[in-house]
Amino acid sequence: MGDGLRSGIIGAGFIGGVHAHAVRAAGGQLVAVADHSPEAAKGGAARLGARAAAESAEALIEADDVDVVHICTPNHLHAPLARLALRAGKAVVCEKPLATTLADAEEIGALATEHGSVTAVPFVYRYYQSVLEARARVRSGEVGQLWLLHGSYLQDWLSTSSDVNWRVDASLGGASRAFADIGVHWCDLVEFVSGHRIVRLSAQRKTAIASRESAEQVSTEDIATVQFETDLGAVGSVVVSQVSPGRKNRLWFSLDGAEQSLSFDQENPETLWVGSRAHASVVPRGVTPRRSANPLLEPLPPGHPQGYQDCFNALVGDLYQAVSSGSAGAPEELPGFADGVRAARITQAVLDSVATESWVPVG
Repeated sequence: MGDGLRSGIIGAGFIGGVHAHAVRAAGGQLVAVADHSPEAAKGGAARLGARAAAESAEALIEADDVDVVHICTPNHLHAPLARLALRAGKAVVCEKPLATTLADAEEIGALATEHGSVTAVPFVYRYYQSVLEARARVRSGEVGQLWLLHGSYLQDWLSTSSDVNWRVDASLGGASRAFADIGVHWCDLVEFVSGHRIVRLSAQRKTAIASRESAEQVSTEDIATVQFETDLGAVGSVVVSQVSPGRKNRLWFSLDGAEQSLSFDQENPETLWVGSRAHASVVPRGVTPRRSANPLLEPLPPGHPQGYQDCFNALVGDLYQAVSSGSAGAPEELPGFADGVRAARITQAVLDSVATESWVPVG
């Protein structure tokens, strides 16, 4: 899968390393790494096992021996780098958010469509097999009409005043932090599984820690709560937090229908909870037929836990297969730039709702 494709990664931090593993799992070659300086790029290339360090992000994008560009930088650089990569004719994997403003995200999405580019935004939680099982159960009709979609996404890595990261700076991360960083993952996953689209919402934001060490006054939110309505008649809510002690990465949802409810917890991803009026059960991954045909998930039989990196590998594998096939067509699981634009529209609606203290439509 993806054999022979040559990749370059811009940004050699934690998520750059995740991308590097996924490149190799997909059969690609990591030919170059770029970072904020040539010296940082050399260190990043050594850590990630790239053939060379690029002089700059621009040089990496323009290189003839790079087929796929992976953008793993702070958020404010996503749009300009994605724009350059698309115009250079490259396939692009860009971390979310696709841009820090809706206007830029829509421009990038339109540019990808214009060029017929193969793109991805890593909403990787789609690739958990328990998630795909839930989606298949909803599609089969056995859950019945969905009327309540609810859950949370909770982390604790910014829960003290000594926790500092570039994301707390709105000039680097964007006007929204907790929601734009992790809330969009929840919305993407629930829309993907349920088949519903959020059309109207009401939101609140809270900055729990207004002053952090080595940082100016913080204006972005630590917590967001959102109520919403969907196009198919359901209502729902989500709580998003990066200041919940003990919660490392708890993305949890419940989809409640006329016949069944389905619940998934990313911190315990090997099972799907299925409940009805008369019975409730915990369904282990692999008990029912696999719902994904992605070969990168084949080495993981039931009882061998599937993790985040496995999901990431599968996403990059799908993108590389689409590039290798010479077509922009891709499996329906693969989230492209259109999904990144969708996330930007929901984020803007959250910001608009907070500003107006009212329900607002999602464009």
